[in-house]
Amino acid sequence: MLKRVFTAPDPGRTRLRFGARAVLGIALAVALCGLAGHSLAGAVTGGLAALLALFTVTDATVRGQAVTTALLPAVGLPVLTAAAELHDHPVARDLTFLAVVGAGVYARRWGPRGHSLGVFAFMTFFVAQFLHATTDQLPQLYVAVLLSVLAAAVVRFGLWCYERRLPPPAVPAPPGGSGLARVTTRQAIQATAGAGFALIVGQLVSGQRWYWAVGATWWIFVNTTSRGETLVRGFRRLLGTVIGIALGLLVAVPVHGDPVVTAALAAVCVFGIFYTAAVSYTWMMLWVTLLAGLLYGLLGVLGPGLLALRLAETGVGALGAALAVILVLPVTTHSVTDAWIRRALGCVHACAVETARRLAGAADADPAPRVAELEQLLARVRLSVAPLVHPLNPMLGRKRRARHVLALLDDCAREVRGLVTVAADPEASHDTRLAVACGRVEAAVEALTEGRDITVHTDGPPHPTPALTHLHALEQALSALSRPLRTPSGSPLVGT
Repeated sequence: MLKRVFTAPDPGRTRLRFGARAVLGIALAVALCGLAGHSLAGAVTGGLAALLALFTVTDATVRGQAVTTALLPAVGLPVLTAAAELHDHPVARDLTFLAVVGAGVYARRWGPRGHSLGVFAFMTFFVAQFLHATTDQLPQLYVAVLLSVLAAAVVRFGLWCYERRLPPPAVPAPPGGSGLARVTTRQAIQATAGAGFALIVGQLVSGQRWYWAVGATWWIFVNTTSRGETLVRGFRRLLGTVIGIALGLLVAVPVHGDPVVTAALAAVCVFGIFYTAAVSYTWMMLWVTLLAGLLYGLLGVLGPGLLALRLAETGVGALGAALAVILVLPVTTHSVTDAWIRRALGCVHACAVETARRLAGAADADPAPRVAELEQLLARVRLSVAPLVHPLNPMLGRKRRARHVLALLDDCAREVRGLVTVAADPEASHDTRLAVACGRVEAAVEALTEGRDITVHTDGPPHPTPALTHLHALEQALSALSRPLRTPSGSPLVGT
């Protein structure tokens, strides 16, 4: 875990800029709330709104990010109103909270924008419970949300929009389907069931801090698809919370809510959340837990007992998520992994087709964008396979087979990158053998996805060109993938 955070590559210092910009944007939001004369509750609400606007908005284009950011208050303010109106009506409040959970997860079918708006809606209801918001506070909280989202937008799209200099990322759409076959539909039902368990048991543990359990269940479901992914994420959340609570005892409790020291430490936590989110969920949760402890210190209620209660509620939330993904419409690791692998292989096929067209002299053929798409799809494959290769997975056979599949897919990606680079050379189009070899790769992918045997041509020319070398290696990697991918359900790779 330490190695992953401190040695993870940061091309273009993107994570560094992501974290630094977050500190600047949230600091500006809190400062504006202070200048507007808001109470501590208003400043906390504004800071959270700015954090979410900077963290959760992930549209592929800057224009799309701006539109989603503008839509956040349209979703958040009605939810905030409902939470405050139902403050003294616990049954209606709880049912509404569960409805927000289900709708927020269901909205992910509409891509990054639906995901961002769903998270903002949930967290708006959550912060209302955190602050015990009532209707008389609503005008101040409305202004705090609007000011803070505006401040985040000014920093993100005006002062420091580094995304304008970056190529738009290729974001693969989640696996489709309809009805209960659709993953987002199943997850919405699972999340609602898990949150319902967390809400009931969380209230038995604490009538005041029960919402921590619901929040833990919610965030465990974020960015997961299969049963295995959710269980691993729940473990990482619990581990991060334990470490964060230990740090809270050493750092947050001795501060005693001192505003200057708390503000400085909160800035460090915000940077830590944004900097580590992409490489370690455990580390991100460490910083989130420490930040929450600092905020409770400002509210004057922080102590060892409160931190222990947070750990207990987090455990309840993790248990709720685990029971939901195991018992309610489970989505297996194999089904999700198989879907992403098939899409990655389809991208390899498309690369071969575009390369063949390029070699044949088609002016509009460009396989380069397919390489970027392949990298994104392989990232999703690694995420879905993560439960199988996790250090705590006791099924060593499945772990070895999963690592073998990942290694072969990485081999395919490496050969595709090399092939596309060679095909960009105008001289390469004079070799007709390349088009024939590309056709063999296309046939190999089709055979692999259809469950047929792959025939590898081992007797190549005596002096192969670099492109032919890449094509032959790609053909061999595809052939090697045949055995693990065609293994029936219940084998060491699938069925978890």
